[in-house]
Amino acid sequence: MDDRSKHDHSGWEAVVLAARERARSRQALMVERFGLSGDVQYDWSMDDAQITWSRDGKVFLTGRLTVIGSVSVSQHTWLWSWANKSLPPAALGDMERVRQFGEENGFPVLPWPGFTYDPELVAEARMVAASVLDAEGLWAESMDDVQLHFMVHDLSLAAERR
Repeated sequence: MDDRSKHDHSGWEAVVLAARERARSRQALMVERFGLSGDVQYDWSMDDAQITWSRDGKVFLTGRLTVIGSVSVSQHTWLWSWANKSLPPAALGDMERVRQFGEENGFPVLPWPGFTYDPELVAEARMVAASVLDAEGLWAESMDDVQLHFMVHDLSLAAERR
């Protein structure tokens, strides 16, 4: 049997701990640096993998989205974006690298197409994915029976318009 097929739980725990610390600091920095609290509105599109934030109708920040995965609330399942054939290619970003990272390091949750929903495992998977792809932040959106989980990249202040 290939040694890489064995799950290294202590290795996973170390990766998760580092990813959790990274996600906390990056998320706090993103919110503080770009003023993403209070009366901020946002608009997003999976078709072009873009998100914009505005205040008083004026866009002040843009970014690129990568769909990490989704939760079916009624079925209690997680599905990685790379395994979801219904997503537009732009929304997948470099998610294949996350799957490969799992295979190369013996972390089975990352290359499995999906698994039974567990909030802690989904949180760990999101944070590790964000770390692997060097995301600036994490974001989630709930619609009807689905929770969508995203990474945010390439944040850029909108140019002043005169």
